[in-house]
Amino acid sequence: MPTGCKQTTPRRNKPPVAAGKKFSVPSEQNHKASPKDFVQLLPLEISLKIFSHLDIRSLCNAAMTCRSWNRTLETCDHLWKLHCLTVRALCQREIDRDRGNGYSWKVTLLRNYWKSKVKREWLSGKYSNICSRGSLPEKSMYPMDVDTWGEILEAELER
Repeated sequence: MPTGCKQTTPRRNKPPVAAGKKFSVPSEQNHKASPKDFVQLLPLEISLKIFSHLDIRSLCNAAMTCRSWNRTLETCDHLWKLHCLTVRALCQREIDRDRGNGYSWKVTLLRNYWKSKVKREWLSGKYSNICSRGSLPEKSMYPMDVDTWGEILEAELER
């Protein structure tokens, strides 16, 4: 099991299905999970392996899907760390500062993901030939610190 993940108690399998009919199960064996909730049905290691193949947006959506998935993703910082290190290529100062302030990898990623996308667009020159402020997409003005705007200005001056 990956480091930093809490082991949960294994859940019972869903009731058997025969000829399209579900058998009833005594109430003490029923659980609140949907029969299609693989996180509740599969061992934690397998669920985490499935989640590890998601991109950032899908991982965030998965965390909002249901309480079971959210609890699983909250306890496994390593899933967020992989994506956060990718974002760090553009936002090293911000990521390091957030980690130094004790933020989890998930919170650090959420705080810096859009900033990294906007910063990448600015640094790549996407907005170099904008004629007016009205031509800029709203997200291009994402709040960034002075040092980040300094990097962008330097890149523009070099073009």
